[in-house]
Amino acid sequence: MKWMEDYKSKLATAEQAVALIKSGDKISTSGNAAAPYVLVNALAQRKDELQDVGVFTLLMLGENPLSKPEMRGHLRLKSLFVGPADREAVNEGRADYYPIFLYEIPGLFRAHMQLDVAVIHTSLPDEHGFVSLGVETIATKAAAETAKVVIAQVNDKMPRVLGDCFLHVSRLSKIVEVSEPLPTLTPKPFTEVEKQIALNITTLIDDRATLQLGIGGIPDAVLALLKGKKDLGIHTEMVSDGVMRAIEDGIVTNAYKSLHPGKVIATFILGSERLYKYSHNNPMFELRQVDYTNDPFVVARNDNLVAINSALEVDLTGQVCSDSIGYSIYSGFGGQVDFTRGAARAKGGKPIIALSSTAKNGQLSRIVPHLKEGAGVVTSRGDVHYVATEYGIAYLHGKSLQERAKAMISIAHPNFREELERFAKAKKYL
Repeated sequence: MKWMEDYKSKLATAEQAVALIKSGDKISTSGNAAAPYVLVNALAQRKDELQDVGVFTLLMLGENPLSKPEMRGHLRLKSLFVGPADREAVNEGRADYYPIFLYEIPGLFRAHMQLDVAVIHTSLPDEHGFVSLGVETIATKAAAETAKVVIAQVNDKMPRVLGDCFLHVSRLSKIVEVSEPLPTLTPKPFTEVEKQIALNITTLIDDRATLQLGIGGIPDAVLALLKGKKDLGIHTEMVSDGVMRAIEDGIVTNAYKSLHPGKVIATFILGSERLYKYSHNNPMFELRQVDYTNDPFVVARNDNLVAINSALEVDLTGQVCSDSIGYSIYSGFGGQVDFTRGAARAKGGKPIIALSSTAKNGQLSRIVPHLKEGAGVVTSRGDVHYVATEYGIAYLHGKSLQERAKAMISIAHPNFREELERFAKAKKYL
């Protein structure tokens, strides 16, 4: 077993492994539940030895030491999807935000950005010397295949998830063995408003449909309210506990999917420890790189695809902002546009933007006359088909500005409809 000799020769402490990173390097790290925090923390300890290291990340759970103020000039975070761990750093100008469609990120690493180091988190190797990227593939495999140096945090608690997510140990430069539980996501109970939005959405989900759902109360509520639906499929970015429960309840079978029948296709898994154990060596789960799962042309091959994505605000014409609150960056593009466009092209597809009608305990309308100054249009009004709130569903595709305004006002909170109507009349929408 020559690979085992190679593996043992590459074993190192975290401090020895991150010593391969030099000033001026461009590096990437795994994200979500696969964030390699043992290595990230070791790198943060080296900050005074380093200058101008760029660190590309996706969503990081918990605290990220690389986003702290003391990293300025040493390690600069470059976020491809902003989360709570790096939101403050981005909005204070200490870190960078890259607005990009999620499916394009692997291509960014392969063709436009030569990475020096990929810092990844993997399962133990199998008998053939292959490690699985476990609960997150996204762009990690692309980074590991193109970076000059690959540092792996190999964790016996990382499930061996199947799919296009394997690397041979010969590709690894340094290996740091750990035994650490993965970060978990405990969803909050969904609210009555989220439940009503989900009930509205379920009227658009037919038996044998394929679903794409993200993170949050509305997707969780949709998954919890699917009882009575039959033979649903999953082609998505994220697999949650709700997907696992729908499989166990016999609601999701994937039996009638037009693409990859019998398989849950996704690019990362995020949830409970039970979900991670459930995904281990489970042939129903197939994780792919995000330039496959989210490619709109691949998505469109799923007949009857229902894509459910959230927004921060939507204006009367259907423009969707989902990554910023005014000039303040909140999250990222994610896969919203990828799946909205793919579902629109799928036979029988239904792209849905879902949001509660108000924010701040009912003080602010999220159906707005116009987007806030500085707000980014993530999904254009030309891409939007369905918009769902707790007050119903507006169908905008192929509609005029006047028809859109009327439909959007009908799903706004009643307390704000008069104000929206006044604006619409002033602008000749009504």
